[in-house]
Amino acid sequence: MRGPAVRARDLAVRYGAVTALAPSHFEVAAGGVTAVIGPNGSGKSTLLNVIAGLVEPSEGEIEVDVDPGRLAYVMQATKVNENLPVTVREVVAMGRYATVGAYGWPGPEDRAAVETAMERLGISALASRHLNDLSGGQRQRVFVAQGLAQDHDMLLLDEPMTGIDLTTAQAIDEVIHSETEDGCTVIMTTHDLSEAGLADYVMLLSGGVVACGTPEDVLTEDHLVVAYGPSLLHVEKGRVFLDDPAHSPADGRHAHHERSIHTESDRSDLHGEQGQ
Repeated sequence: MRGPAVRARDLAVRYGAVTALAPSHFEVAAGGVTAVIGPNGSGKSTLLNVIAGLVEPSEGEIEVDVDPGRLAYVMQATKVNENLPVTVREVVAMGRYATVGAYGWPGPEDRAAVETAMERLGISALASRHLNDLSGGQRQRVFVAQGLAQDHDMLLLDEPMTGIDLTTAQAIDEVIHSETEDGCTVIMTTHDLSEAGLADYVMLLSGGVVACGTPEDVLTEDHLVVAYGPSLLHVEKGRVFLDDPAHSPADGRHAHHERSIHTESDRSDLHGEQGQ
């Protein structure tokens, strides 16, 4: 059996006097989808940056069982310089830089990887469009496709479902879960409780790791109250509802049933509700 993809002991990150991530122990299982969830400012993006090697721990240690050249990271920001005349295909092709280098010449394998990634995200018809002509959801597909185009054993995604339309969310969700079929480890941040409930594993943060494990073990009322505080949660008919005004649903945007979950239900219930 494969060992953990990520293992951390007493891991802490500080920016000057500000503690972004308090000392924490955790492991991320290999080959599954791990959802990292928590309120704004809880350290989710910081955690991904540490795993990606972009931020050094202030104390403690972290072991990532992946070759750095085979780790793909899709960051949350999708803003681009509107004066930069770059096409969708060119942006996706940037995912091959780790293989061919920024000044290398892509070969047939590289071009095939780019075309496959665009096809998986349903953006092949947009290949010649400039990135600044696309909607937010289309741009999100492009950046996820860029990550897929890279040869990778681990895929990190920072809130890939936030602020996008339902069709885009479904397309990205399908890709995320299909990645594990080839043994890829996926770690994604999210604000969506029911999205986290559908993951293989969950890491709940609140300035540090509150709990880490299966959705059934982590997404309990007690753990959620520790992470979000009693003022942000209320219980109604066996469901926990999260009041997160910074990420409230908007017309036409992806939303999962008022960001609520059953705290004592099996995953078949969660899958059944998402299909309603």
